[in-house]
Amino acid sequence: MMMTEKSLLQQIREKELMINIRIDEARREAEAAIISARLDASKMIENSEREGEKSAREYYEKEMEKIREVNKQLKNQGEQQAISVRENGERNVPVAMGKIVQAVLME
Repeated sequence: MMMTEKSLLQQIREKELMINIRIDEARREAEAAIISARLDASKMIENSEREGEKSAREYYEKEMEKIREVNKQLKNQGEQQAISVRENGERNVPVAMGKIVQAVLME
């Protein structure tokens, strides 16, 4: 009977050993999966940041170009208004001079 008991204890120990081996394998696989997932996440973050910077740069350049165009248009409008004011002023000089002379002579 003693032989049978040892045999059963031996079988239990062997089963325990096999289970511990499987647990260690599962632990190693889980650790490898975690490391892989962290690397993947790190790459995703880097890619997202790179894409975000690229998109922001493109948006900034597009908006700056719009601002440059508006500035150009405003400058052209200002130049046109200055020319118009100068021309109107030059046209009104003779009339203004006449009124000034008339006002001075009447005194």
